[in-house]
Amino acid sequence: MKRVIGIYSAPRQHWVGDGFPVRSLFSYQTHGRALSPFLLLDRAGPAHFEPADHARGVGEHPHRGFETVTIVYEGGVAHRDSSGGGGAIGPGDVQWMTAGAGIVHEEFHAESFGKRGGEFEMAQLWVNLPAKDKKTPARYQHLAKDNITVVPLADDAGHARIIAGRFGSADGAAETFTELNVWDIVLNSGAGADLDVPASHNLMLVVLRGEVRINGGQSVQASQMATFERESGSVKVEAVGGEAKILLLSGVPIDEPVVGYGPFVMNTEAEIAEVMNEFRSGKFGAV
Repeated sequence: MKRVIGIYSAPRQHWVGDGFPVRSLFSYQTHGRALSPFLLLDRAGPAHFEPADHARGVGEHPHRGFETVTIVYEGGVAHRDSSGGGGAIGPGDVQWMTAGAGIVHEEFHAESFGKRGGEFEMAQLWVNLPAKDKKTPARYQHLAKDNITVVPLADDAGHARIIAGRFGSADGAAETFTELNVWDIVLNSGAGADLDVPASHNLMLVVLRGEVRINGGQSVQASQMATFERESGSVKVEAVGGEAKILLLSGVPIDEPVVGYGPFVMNTEAEIAEVMNEFRSGKFGAV
């Protein structure tokens, strides 16, 4: 079995705009290459919002050199960007935005959710791009809930939604630039499952709800993340004391320097300076 090498708790909540109460479970500044090709994971909520007559969220801002993956669990998110992509996503839907050579976008609560209010929960993942793809044209993938394959786990233990990558013979919904897995897993109370990913992958398990026991030993609770040695073998996860919701992230690491400045992630300081000049000159376009 893959050995756990660390369990990490998310820091205190902070606000992104006025619509997203966020806890950052990891970032490339804190964990670096150990989690490559992933750069950052923010969890927004769970939180309750009262009905509003204005759009809550984050206005126009740029990105370059990576991709953002937004998974909605409760509520709704509306997105627009300078590539012409966008739309509203609700519970179970995912948006996969490739910033690539440069994009400007905005994210707000979906209009219907904002007007009625209610429970809100989402996660946003940043996925790095290799140097050869950092200037790829920006694009937007809308992954509707009904188009994401759901795989039942053995022995009626729960199910896994295959957002990206491969689970057995099931392919993920997203097109990706590097080999990686994003699996959205629900374990039934008291049930367990053996999860296999290639030995070439970095692996992390993020617990969004409930509590899980890993390999019959260590406990990982909500808003905690477990990381593993990169070696062959499976990971056994068991739900403790109720249903558990897990996000499995694994991928072949991108063995390149990572230099970030706010919403830009490149390979060198010179590239960051170039990006800043291009953004200031309006080359990223506008929403």
